[in-house]
Amino acid sequence: MGLTKTEIFTLEQNQISSIAKVFGHPARVAILQHLFKIDSCICGDLVDEIGLAQPTISQHLKELKKIGLIKGNITGTSICYCIDKENWSNMKTTLTAFLDQDLEDSNTCC
Repeated sequence: MGLTKTEIFTLEQNQISSIAKVFGHPARVAILQHLFKIDSCICGDLVDEIGLAQPTISQHLKELKKIGLIKGNITGTSICYCIDKENWSNMKTTLTAFLDQDLEDSNTCC
């Protein structure tokens, strides 16, 4: 299988792609929604809340953490996760600029 050649794209293009990939799975969206709803760190009740097996939840948390939307703190034998508000704000700024680019130019194709 060929390389993705991400190096030929801008940092912004790669960031938007990574964000879209993370939002591409409903379990990750559900995890983020739950973290916002409880507005605090969560240490293990995601399995009951989301309804997926622990290894599956762990993989989704890993993907969310990899792009910085959540952060984890070790508490005893558990890792507690919460939204990284600074990175969330940066992500919103990046996505808003991307999604609003059609508003900057009133030319239409047809």
